[in-house]
Amino acid sequence: MASRSSHAHGNAILVRLHSRKNQRSEPELLAPAKPTPYECKALSDIDDQHGLRFQIPNLHFYRNSKGMQGRDPVKVIKEATAKTLVYYYPFAGRLREGPNDKLIVECTGEGILFIEPVQM
Repeated sequence: MASRSSHAHGNAILVRLHSRKNQRSEPELLAPAKPTPYECKALSDIDDQHGLRFQIPNLHFYRNSKGMQGRDPVKVIKEATAKTLVYYYPFAGRLREGPNDKLIVECTGEGILFIEPVQM
């Protein structure tokens, strides 16, 4: 049986399946489905504490649904994420350090890292 782990990288969640039969696709940036505003947003003092500058890896599992029959789940997830990033566009940006070590989200619309597990 394959073991699973995840690792956070920037604004992305990387999901890995560990076995000789499973590999992963090349990483790609998944951008918002529509143009988003370019702006810089300073994090609040609560969110910008030095003790909170770390990432917590997590892994999401999705149940197979009869309603998904004939649809590519990866395509569905990518399309839904791209649409969601339009409304939550700061997640598609990049963290920058501003004056006095203040963290700022530069809303660039670059996107998040997406990696698909593929079976060999």
